Amino acid sequence: MREVLSIASVKVCKTRIMYGANLNFLQLEKYLRALLGNALLSFDGDSGYLTTSSGNEFLQLYANYVKSFKHLREEDAKNTKVRQNLEKMCGVGKDNLQY
Repeated sequence: MREVLSIASVKVCKTRIMYGANLNFLQLEKYLRALLGNALLSFDGDSGYLTTSSGNEFLQLYANYVKSFKHLREEDAKNTKVRQNLEKMCGVGKDNLQY
């Protein structure tokens, strides 16, 4: 859905969305129905689809989510390494944790 909304940031036809998002026709129809039904995408009747202001808000929220998730994953990896180092220093193995 993000890809469809990104492609439709300028007025585009259904075919351009389908190829740009690498979707087959049935997938495209499903996504268009969902996006139109949720007012994230508009259709002007001349085969032109365009992302709405709500769709642009969705794209911004999605980008923020991805950025936050990536940061959390990096922090989790750092914390895992710190925990492993602490366990080694205490002589505690993974199988016999003693806290």
